[in-house]
Amino acid sequence: MNHQAMIQGVSSGAESPAPMILIENLHKSYGHNDVLKGINLAIAKGEVVTIIGPSGSGKSTLLSCINFLESYDEGRIVVDGAVIGYVEDGKGRRIRMPEKDLNALRQQIGIVFQQYNLFPHMTVLQNIIEAPIQVAGMSRAEAIAVARLQLDRVGLRNKENAYPSELSGGQQQRVAIARGLAMMPKLMLFDEVTSALDPELVGEVLGVMRDLAADGMTMMVVTHEMAFARDVGDRVVFMDDGRIVEEGPPDQLFYAPRKERTRAFLKRVLTPQSGL
Repeated sequence: MNHQAMIQGVSSGAESPAPMILIENLHKSYGHNDVLKGINLAIAKGEVVTIIGPSGSGKSTLLSCINFLESYDEGRIVVDGAVIGYVEDGKGRRIRMPEKDLNALRQQIGIVFQQYNLFPHMTVLQNIIEAPIQVAGMSRAEAIAVARLQLDRVGLRNKENAYPSELSGGQQQRVAIARGLAMMPKLMLFDEVTSALDPELVGEVLGVMRDLAADGMTMMVVTHEMAFARDVGDRVVFMDDGRIVEEGPPDQLFYAPRKERTRAFLKRVLTPQSGL
């Protein structure tokens, strides 16, 4: 079922698979700069959606709004049936939801950024168990067990006592992914997680993300790695100027795009080195 059918099903009350992420008419501005201009998107549980487009098209802002790291001006974001960000008061006015409720929803959404944001004075293990203990209320023993499970998953169990400065960029990013997974999220958001890495380190991070996709994790991935977007995405979304220009299955979008703007973008970015 495509995303429009899912949106219609939610709106009409018709029986249909409830999307893990539902975004309706999302607008976001910074002053007079309109960054998101009416985004509509639905993502099914277990679906991997890769998002491509030129710099400044609103891709990263979209992810930040889903986790409500950025507030939005208009529209609605629903994650696994729960509206995130705003509630209505008794007079029908939209107000920011209480921070306690917001934090509970954020725990369900893992997000990994371009920068690793690891605490330099903590070991790998300490970095991973911090949020499960302080935010999720896990016991230390449980948090350590979960952390080691996720370190196994990203291939870094032998680095649990290392400090970030002792790791390569690719290893640090894999630790950041393990840290996000340790909160047992329902979905993962990835924002250009390989763009700060040396080319030879990109593959190890993408490999972890491929494994997550194969395991059925719901994922939104903003990326400039076109071969990854094609090979791992169940659906590819092309954004430009704050709007979704086109979306579709990878083969259709990359090899038979319908929109001239999509064709122009792909002509510019697809090179022999891109793997397509």
